[in-house]
Amino acid sequence: MSADAQGFEVLAEDHGNVRLLTLARPDKLNAFTPGGYRALRTRLSDAAAAPDVAVCVLTGKGRAFSAGVDLNEMGRPDGKTELGAEFDPLLECLADFPKPLMAAVNGLAVGFGATLLLHCDIVIMDETAEVRLPFVTLGTAAEAGSSYLLPSRVGPQQAAWMMLSASTLTADDAVANGFALARSDAGRVLHDTLAMAQKMAVHGAIVLGANKRLLREGCAATIHETWRREKATMLALAEDLGTIGWRQDR
Repeated sequence: MSADAQGFEVLAEDHGNVRLLTLARPDKLNAFTPGGYRALRTRLSDAAAAPDVAVCVLTGKGRAFSAGVDLNEMGRPDGKTELGAEFDPLLECLADFPKPLMAAVNGLAVGFGATLLLHCDIVIMDETAEVRLPFVTLGTAAEAGSSYLLPSRVGPQQAAWMMLSASTLTADDAVANGFALARSDAGRVLHDTLAMAQKMAVHGAIVLGANKRLLREGCAATIHETWRREKATMLALAEDLGTIGWRQDR
């Protein structure tokens, strides 16, 4: 079991040569702490290195996939610094993950809970699940390379609407605009996603990894450069909005 001091666990369970990773802080809607970032990175690194793991599936425990970063962590002394120190290695791990990465979105996916899905090769959503990118509402900028990954997945106009309106995306809408591949009947998303993962996994880690590299050639470098620009924009916004009395509780 991988856990941090705030109780964020990432559970790992093998289903044949498919590894299931479950974000398990359900009382906080699986909101990330610094240790949560570290725990997920550790689990992903383990899956990447395991020769008998061909496909990896992410899901959440409880009624959310993930509500993103724990805002209480942002507010505590040194919280932002600790979050940043753990987030960058996690993003590098996601950008370079060498095996098919799937997501079974069991519920709410907000903030990093949503941008995390853009690093997944295939996303399946429960019919009740919702996705939201709240960055403009919070007075900050896109994160985790999403300003590149989102238009690449859904097209520029859909990306602009999702990012600039901060509107909620339903499972049906996510399938319609290409954010997700498919939706599952309520309560069946993990079952359906594991079945799809096992159908892929029969081809083996070596062949799947080789073809994923072809599909994502050059993507990692672009993600890293995009994240550099996003961080610079976040800092600039924090300075600019601070001078006009921006309130993030509006």
